[in-house]
Amino acid sequence: MSTAILTGPPPAGSSLEEDLRSLGFDVRVAADVAGALAAVPATERVAVVDHRFVGHVHALRLALTDPRFPAGATEGALTVQPDARASLTRALSAVTAGRPAAGEPASPARAGEPTDSEEPERPSGQDGPDSARSGAAGAAPGEGAGPALRETGPAPAAGSLPGALAARLEADGVPVHRPDLGILVAAVPDGGELRAKALAETEAVDDEAVRLRSAVKSRDGFFTTFFISPYSRYLARWCAHRGLTPNQVTTASLLTALIAAGCAATGTRGGFVAAGALLLFSFVLDCTDGQLARYSLQYSTLGAWLDATFDRAKEYAFYAGLALGASRGGGHDDVWALALGAMVLMTCRHVVDFSFNEANHDATANTSPTAALSGRLDSVGWTVWVRRMIVLPIGERWALIAVLTALTTPRTVFYVLLIGCAFAACYTTAGRVLRSLTRKAKRTDRAAQALADLADSGPVAEIAAGSLGRTVPGRAYSAPFWAVLAAASLLLGPLVTGSGGTWRAVLQAAVYAILAGVAVAQPLKGPLDWLVPPVFRGAEYGIILGLAAQSGAPGALPAAFGLVAAVAYHHYDTVYRIRGGTGAPPHRLVRAIGGHEGRVLAVTTAAALWHGRGFTIALTVLAAAIALVVLSESIRFWVSSGAPAVHDETGEPA
Repeated sequence: MSTAILTGPPPAGSSLEEDLRSLGFDVRVAADVAGALAAVPATERVAVVDHRFVGHVHALRLALTDPRFPAGATEGALTVQPDARASLTRALSAVTAGRPAAGEPASPARAGEPTDSEEPERPSGQDGPDSARSGAAGAAPGEGAGPALRETGPAPAAGSLPGALAARLEADGVPVHRPDLGILVAAVPDGGELRAKALAETEAVDDEAVRLRSAVKSRDGFFTTFFISPYSRYLARWCAHRGLTPNQVTTASLLTALIAAGCAATGTRGGFVAAGALLLFSFVLDCTDGQLARYSLQYSTLGAWLDATFDRAKEYAFYAGLALGASRGGGHDDVWALALGAMVLMTCRHVVDFSFNEANHDATANTSPTAALSGRLDSVGWTVWVRRMIVLPIGERWALIAVLTALTTPRTVFYVLLIGCAFAACYTTAGRVLRSLTRKAKRTDRAAQALADLADSGPVAEIAAGSLGRTVPGRAYSAPFWAVLAAASLLLGPLVTGSGGTWRAVLQAAVYAILAGVAVAQPLKGPLDWLVPPVFRGAEYGIILGLAAQSGAPGALPAAFGLVAAVAYHHYDTVYRIRGGTGAPPHRLVRAIGGHEGRVLAVTTAAALWHGRGFTIALTVLAAAIALVVLSESIRFWVSSGAPAVHDETGEPA
């Protein structure tokens, strides 16, 4: 329940009370705001609105109904969540007592005027879990100015009680979110002439058109921007008017993708055509859920988690469906190897992006000539779209998969996907390496801790780090050197000399674990230390793929696919927790599933002990155990009330 307190009766003909009720507020008109505030239960969101307010309903919606912030304000209106109610009471007492707040605006200012802000550097071509579920929104490219939610904006007018209260709240340490309203109007006119002008300005702007434009992400891929969003926004509005929630649309997208995977698994031409069509429709729904969240401001912790994880589940389930379809069509398990290779490549590429972003999240002097060149290229419009397309973001990738599935064979789908994703991975990784080598940045302890968490080291690596690792001097490039040496010691023997499935491979896995410990014992603040987690991911996933392929055991590759999928979920979950500001999963979870080096030792030992179906059973049991542990902990965390939504307007890869 939410309550809005009007500071007095609105002028005749005003629709302010009706507008607030349409936003779900119980409206109370009270000259004694303090008394009215005391009468509102402490568990409710409360808003204080100047009775003279003139403006768009969507301006009030952006300022007063966004659930992500403890307080929100625009000119003439302020809201606080229950956690900030005590601060609001203190602010009201201070304002009514006539004590000015430090930094309180001395003159009225029109809310919604754009402010200059420097956009943080973003790696080109990234995409990902829809930012609407947890981040800000803006107008789609090419559609003109629309409201973009930002944490900064002009302060409300000092002559308005909500403006004075907002200033006091900030002085009390409560962050007040002020959305950038763009061309929307929010004003507290003093006098008939100013009121008439504000009303005319309000009538001149189509509130609903602005709201619909702002439902689309300001930064998206070419295919999504020009082939999906032009109509998916209307589907989002249709869903909003029928009371559907973003989480329901997200679930529908997942179910559609799973049905598509089932159609692909039939191995028939009709099944492949249906699978391609359903995969595209699933992507339309995937765009719609975020647009619905932005349109109706329905953000939630659960929604952020569902959107962040379901994209991976949908894509990888479709890979499995294609592999099953190829097997039913008379193929062999080698298509499972291609499917697993595609999943490994995609996951490693994402880890590169995640690690690079975390390493440079709060670095100082965070500039480089390469980044400057990228910024200059952004001024040439067509280069922006080309650079977004060549890295195969989720829209382009799913469209490619869908079309190839309908027209060709699963084997062809994976060949094209592997080639395209390999090129994209090389392009993005090379760019990040160049930026890191030319950037004179000082990285923080937070960044080093994030990289250590992303490394996912278990007990064996910890012991090695605490013993041998302490004797190795730390230098600028020590960590990636030891990580690459560890990966080489693990992969070159089994994959090049064919020693997989022997005890020699187990010995090489032990060497890998020790060298991995030496790598994470370094400070992890060097220019290329962000490469450590993706090197470990490539080594772990690669040895599982290689041993399963070499074993020739029936069902070993599908079992390996399931094992990598379970482990990859854990790694994605770690990323989203770090990005949400809550830190990595508890270390007891990492120890329980062995860490990356422990799982490598377990798989190589299983390959040496058991052959044939025994190895397949071992992989299946290990996959089931890891999936049970990590999913249980992940679900417990993300549905808990203390877990925050993951903010994402930076184009996270997907």
